[in-house]
Amino acid sequence: MSAEAMAQGGSVLGGILGYKGNQAAAKQARLTAEFNAQVAENEAVVLRRRKVDEEANMRDQSERIIASANVATAASGIQMSGSALQAAADSYFNTEMDALKIQYAGDIEETAKASEAALTRATGAAKSSAYKMASYQSLLAGGTQAATIGT
Repeated sequence: MSAEAMAQGGSVLGGILGYKGNQAAAKQARLTAEFNAQVAENEAVVLRRRKVDEEANMRDQSERIIASANVATAASGIQMSGSALQAAADSYFNTEMDALKIQYAGDIEETAKASEAALTRATGAAKSSAYKMASYQSLLAGGTQAATIGT
């Protein structure tokens, strides 16, 4: 086998190895992005559950405080009207406002994680495409180099 044929074979082999390596990197970039996106989606579920628990705990605390205030008012002989009734209404209103704030914060966190997952997938797809393009370029470069060795 001549040196020229060996050089051509080496160029083709280098192109093929570059192609295979970049194809593997493309697949790995895609798989890594999908894994990271799924992690972000799982975190969104955990964050949502945490906010639901936070809201439930806040409501329980509020109910205990309101109940204690009602018992104290009743024990004092004051009827639930006027200022006492307004204070109870304010307590219920404030509880609902706090619950809405917790729900809103949960929505924001969940949306951020969904966006993170989408961005991770998009970035992975872009990296995968770049590696695939590099793999084709590697094949072309190996073939071109092999073709020009003999001329």
